[in-house]
Amino acid sequence: MYGWIFRHLPGPLWLRIIIALALILLVVWCLMEYVFPAVEQYSPFYRDVTIPTE
Repeated sequence: MYGWIFRHLPGPLWLRIIIALALILLVVWCLMEYVFPAVEQYSPFYRDVTIPTE
């Protein structure tokens, strides 16, 4: 799958590497901003993690 995507990117090798890195960063950003917060409540590790102050 990744090879297919890389082969279909336009431009020379150096430009395809830059575009591929930008796509990876975009996917990671979308996961951190939208997907992970949405599914956090279904995680077995979901709980109140604030530290009580005395």
